[in-house]
Amino acid sequence: MSILDSSEINHVEDFGGFIEASPSSYHAAQTVARRLEARGFKQMLETDPMPVQPGGHFFIRDGAVIAWFIPEGVEDPTFRIVGCHTDSPGLKVKPSGSSSTPDGWGQIDVEMYGGLLLNSWLDREIGFAGRVILRDGTERLVQTGPIARVPQLAIHLDRDINSGFKLDKQKHMQPVWTLGDKTLFEHIGDLLGVEAKDIVGHDLMSYAVQPPARFGLDGEFFAAGRQDNLSSVHAGLTALERMQDSDFADIAVFAAFDHEEVGSSTRSGASGPILETTLRRIAAGLGRDEDGYHRMLAGTTCISADAGHFVHPNYAERHDPNNHPMPGAGPMLKLNANQRYASDAVGAGLWSRACEAAEVPSQAFVSNNSVPCGSTIGPLTATRLGITTVDVGIGLLSMHSAREMSHVSDHLMLSRVLEEYWKGA
Repeated sequence: MSILDSSEINHVEDFGGFIEASPSSYHAAQTVARRLEARGFKQMLETDPMPVQPGGHFFIRDGAVIAWFIPEGVEDPTFRIVGCHTDSPGLKVKPSGSSSTPDGWGQIDVEMYGGLLLNSWLDREIGFAGRVILRDGTERLVQTGPIARVPQLAIHLDRDINSGFKLDKQKHMQPVWTLGDKTLFEHIGDLLGVEAKDIVGHDLMSYAVQPPARFGLDGEFFAAGRQDNLSSVHAGLTALERMQDSDFADIAVFAAFDHEEVGSSTRSGASGPILETTLRRIAAGLGRDEDGYHRMLAGTTCISADAGHFVHPNYAERHDPNNHPMPGAGPMLKLNANQRYASDAVGAGLWSRACEAAEVPSQAFVSNNSVPCGSTIGPLTATRLGITTVDVGIGLLSMHSAREMSHVSDHLMLSRVLEEYWKGA
């Protein structure tokens, strides 16, 4: 008998559809936009005057989307921010696009984006998706089918491969995709109905074409690519979709940044000005002067939602011996003494209140002292804005793999906690 209820199953199935509709950060931003519009949010251009009338608003910048909801009748509002990111590690197409070997193999020329698990992309059918810029300045989204594969060397040609092997990022990670002489941009042009010569710019990323799926004895596990960090994007989005207009306690902000996996130092990343500019413009539109804006910031908080690590059953020694986060036990509070995560005691209290209001359990994640952890948008946001920020997220196994693993229950639990946070918990 299943250990899951129908709401958890429906939620993760919706998440699976969200992943399939979001093979790149640019597609993810558009998918979020479509669903926000269905919820009643209005899209603006950044060149438009800042809308501050009650209701939901958003804009897209590249692969990032920033949304906010201004409730009616709230005196002296502050901001309640949920931050996340739309990008995931993968293979990024180089300017050359494709090339041919002396033996006649057609290969796609790629470089490594972020800290991907290289071996997870071997012997797996992959496609490419993202945006192209045409000669007339038009931006178009594009998605191929399963056109490529990074083939592994047969054991007959390397008898010691199971004793340990190292992949060279330049020599061993270039996918094969044809035996013909057609170029990748000719194929992309065919998909878009344009000439290859009219494609003057591109941001194209690999994605694994295998559909998301539940598995396990009771179907309690969920496998898919890009769960880091579309799991948090989807959790925040669905929390907004469930809320009624009267539920918002303060100005709710949903910031889905791009480029977190490569450091966030871009115009659409968390180290850039995109969030700060948005908050300043909202405050100014509400009639706040500079002092008034900083008074709003003084009461502002942020939940930085990004995936964390379950204890790995085959590598338990890599984890802290006294903190073993497990699947299905709730989203994690992520802590690090060296501030690789922004969580502190105040943020932990904020998170605890939201979990209690949502009736959701939580668990702590802290790294083994000998295995340094990564970082998130949390410290970047806290540093740039000077606001209380707490780092949280669902647990994964195989993080940064082409196909990551999570627990079905944790997805809905995270979404419910974010909903209660925006309600004022």
